[in-house]
Amino acid sequence: MARILTGIQSSGKPHLGNLLGAILPAIELSKDPANDCFFFIADLHSLTTIKDEKVRLENTRSVAAAWIACGFDTGKNLFYRQSKVPLVCELMWYLSCFTPYPMLANAHSFKDKADKLSDVNAGLFSYPVLMAADILLYDANIVPVGKDQKQHLEMTRDIANSFNHRFGETFVIPEAQIQKDLMTVPGTDGQKMSKSYGNIIDIFQPDKSLRKNVMSIITDSTPLEEPKNPDTCNVFSLYRLLASDSQTEEMRQKYEGGNYGYGQAKQELFELITKKYEKERQAFDELMNNPSHLEDLLKDGEKRATEVASEVLARVKSKAGY
Repeated sequence: MARILTGIQSSGKPHLGNLLGAILPAIELSKDPANDCFFFIADLHSLTTIKDEKVRLENTRSVAAAWIACGFDTGKNLFYRQSKVPLVCELMWYLSCFTPYPMLANAHSFKDKADKLSDVNAGLFSYPVLMAADILLYDANIVPVGKDQKQHLEMTRDIANSFNHRFGETFVIPEAQIQKDLMTVPGTDGQKMSKSYGNIIDIFQPDKSLRKNVMSIITDSTPLEEPKNPDTCNVFSLYRLLASDSQTEEMRQKYEGGNYGYGQAKQELFELITKKYEKERQAFDELMNNPSHLEDLLKDGEKRATEVASEVLARVKSKAGY
């Protein structure tokens, strides 16, 4: 059985792009009985940029609620908040003593901001070491990462190998599973859907707000009566990611036949979203309105994660003479 570990950013409520590109594929991975999945919310990492404690707490809750609402089984897998297993910070110190300065100075997470050092805090600089601790603390075999995180995974391997070379076999050396075919979901402006672009579709908001969100999708000025090209339309691009083949073909014919406006297409997209994710949206609201139940689910995962982490950290300390 392979132990798979994934860290989940807590930078805000998950949007449709997160759902299609990361959440649902990861949940499918977790359903394979051959996989032992450890999924955690990286709320310590978020402190490098988000200083408002209320925002961080709300983000963490909404991320947890979204994953559970979308079908992640917290009983069969481990789901926990990074900050609630503080042993990761202790391991980070041991690992930092085997991490050369040039390695961190060469990390993309630092180099991208190195031209304005006043904005770089020590947490951001040492981000790769905390990521290494996240992985090594749980004897992870496989870590699914995008291309942008490949370098950090390689650093994790280098740090672990350095420690193993000095003290003998201690850490499991993780393998990267590069996610090459990540789905690119267009935002309301046609760019890749991203919070930083302000072009997201939040499927978990109330119907009225969601409809307004969908209606804000940018389209061209082709008159209603004229045929339209579905392959250049943001609305159609989103619709076909969610719809069946027959539904997609039916909408294509409406576009090409004329007398079909973008407002009508947006309304169909809105109705498709609300119908397709009806259960998920209801479950999300129930979890957000019942924080004690959400807390219980997370605490159970954190208790089990701590048991695993304690064994690994004890092994590390014993080898290092502590």
